[in-house]
Amino acid sequence: MATANIGFEETLWKSADKLRGSMDSSEYKHVVLGLIFLKYISDKFETKYNELVEEGEGFEEDRDEYTYENIFWVPKEARWGFIKDHAKDTKIGQYIDEAMIEIEKENPSLKGVLDKRYARPEIDKRRLGELIDLISTIKLHDKNNNDLLGRVYEYFLGKFASAEGKGGGEFYTPSSVVKTLVEMIEPYKGRIYDPCCGSGGMFVQSEKFVEEHQGKIDDLSIYGQELNSTTWKLCKMNLAIRGLDGNLGKSHEDTFHNDLHSNLKADYILANPPFNISDWGGEQLVDDIRWKFGTPPSGNANYAWLQHMAYHLSPNGSAGIVLANGSLSSYTSNEGEIRKNMLEADLVDAIVALPDKLFYSTGIPVSLWILNRNKKNNPNFRNRENEILFVDARELGTMVDRTHRELTDKDINNISATYHNWRNPSGKYTDLKGFNKSVSIDDVREQSYSLTPGRYVGVKEENEEINNTDISYEEKMNILTDELNELFNKSKYLEDEIKANLGRIGYGIK
Repeated sequence: MATANIGFEETLWKSADKLRGSMDSSEYKHVVLGLIFLKYISDKFETKYNELVEEGEGFEEDRDEYTYENIFWVPKEARWGFIKDHAKDTKIGQYIDEAMIEIEKENPSLKGVLDKRYARPEIDKRRLGELIDLISTIKLHDKNNNDLLGRVYEYFLGKFASAEGKGGGEFYTPSSVVKTLVEMIEPYKGRIYDPCCGSGGMFVQSEKFVEEHQGKIDDLSIYGQELNSTTWKLCKMNLAIRGLDGNLGKSHEDTFHNDLHSNLKADYILANPPFNISDWGGEQLVDDIRWKFGTPPSGNANYAWLQHMAYHLSPNGSAGIVLANGSLSSYTSNEGEIRKNMLEADLVDAIVALPDKLFYSTGIPVSLWILNRNKKNNPNFRNRENEILFVDARELGTMVDRTHRELTDKDINNISATYHNWRNPSGKYTDLKGFNKSVSIDDVREQSYSLTPGRYVGVKEENEEINNTDISYEEKMNILTDELNELFNKSKYLEDEIKANLGRIGYGIK
């Protein structure tokens, strides 16, 4: 899982990044990924083309031979050989744009997806030609290894996210976080949905999970939606290069204000919604049918996302959602009331606190919410009615550079196995002090419906006194910070309530 294990992708990235020049990373991303996509579909086409030539039946230019195997038809002047031969031509940008236009024309599923701005004056044509020469050195598809492109694509998305910082979070969720969710939820067969799908990482990892467990990818139906137009295109490309058929709508759309899958009831929901959005237009959706547990505040979309996903779950459906830690104990506006109602409806299955520095877009720690529509009568799992599993995984992960941490495969297995042992009938679950604990809804009520795992799992040492010298300074500070944060949240909530009550009787306080 660690970046250090990457092979030729890293060499390719370093070489490509040198050619960027003065172009912004956000712009360069589309230049590079578009070319990689073009190289891949051309390589895949040529693999089949050469097979047909060897057969000697003269079918190498027969479109049906390709479409039958879900291979994109690539016109002659859009094939990589033509692009490579003209790499040093001053009109190379125009040739690439024309190639993209022809490919979209010949393959309706790619309509409006490919970037067609290579002829722009701001793109240095000499560097563009060097980039083409570089990408030409990598064979992205052959008979023996079909996933080279997937590896390059995933690696480049991660590197672009890191380069763009906060903006990179719009399209990329770190693969170790995605894998943790997928391993916990186990999307094996049914409808999978991501209402803020970014570049499609949740779908790609779900495909890998199915393949690793000898399932059939055709048993998964993919549904997604994305607000950002360029990110929506990235997702379409990301699915296309893997041969995955997903319903992402005809274009990018706002999930809250134009729900493209309004009638969908998904078996699995996997999502990393943008954290703490304040301008999501909630004031226009006060009476929305999705707000079963209370109207989310217009100043923060966290509980709008949670309720949107709960609304779209099938009767036996489960969801894995990444949210900022503030959602675990916030009392602002009516968030505390919504959280209470969701808990009393027994929707929350598990909460996992993750370490900080996992994301490119923010250094703050986040948590995983596992929701389940049917904790009592689901035939696949044991009865967990009015029980919640808390996992405090803040001490896991390995720093891969100065600012970024990744969860290792061992860490991911530790978290997912703990959840499965607790959830599954055959699981041998035990509480582990300082890491995981199964609690009843009564325990959560006593904690004012706070979902911060540290309040329940305790600390590793037998002596729970915070001043015990055996407890590390960092662990003490984590516990104290959690408790202080909750007190601040509750104080603000109570202050607002008192002001509102005074206002009702004519004694307003500013």
